[in-house]
Amino acid sequence: MARVLVLFAHPRTDRSVANTALIAAARTMPGVELVDLYGEYPDFDIDIDREQQRLVDIDCLVMQHPVYWYSSPALLKEWQDLVLEHGFAYGADGPALQGKSLLQVATCGTDRDAYRKKGKYENDLRTLFSPFEQTAKFCGMRYLAPFGIFSAEDAEKDGRLDKIVTDYSRLLGAIRDGSLDLEKAASAPLLNDVLDDAIDEEAAAG
Repeated sequence: MARVLVLFAHPRTDRSVANTALIAAARTMPGVELVDLYGEYPDFDIDIDREQQRLVDIDCLVMQHPVYWYSSPALLKEWQDLVLEHGFAYGADGPALQGKSLLQVATCGTDRDAYRKKGKYENDLRTLFSPFEQTAKFCGMRYLAPFGIFSAEDAEKDGRLDKIVTDYSRLLGAIRDGSLDLEKAASAPLLNDVLDDAIDEEAAAG
């Protein structure tokens, strides 16, 4: 099985019904480790050695966070700045992340139409996340298309939350079990759109 680390970054989880449901699901999955960054480092004093060891020990890093100003909350950026250092994550003596995968799971406050070329933000989610994609490539990682949860605050009220959690669990399980087609998952603008095609159900069941 692939080892999966979910790096969760949300400064106010108590205000996010969607993220609360998602991390609860992740915590119950064998082979998946969930780390609450704001829970572990409320003062932003990140244990770099500990975080680097976590990365050494896994095959896929999942960054789960809300979309803040077209990016992530501040602590996740701080984590990248400190943990992904030269000599560890990149450089001639920094091959620690080579061949691993990076996936972003992002909760968005608005609907998907806002994340289109002709939408409110004039870009799709993957384009807005291009700094994360470039970081992954620079570190020798495979960047998978983002998994977006749109209009996240209304998901429970609209009756969409159970399906979102199910798809999220299927995605994590497929990464762990090796039944996710990484090429398909990497090539799509949004992983949501190809999830069924990218998961080999027979491999997942067997």
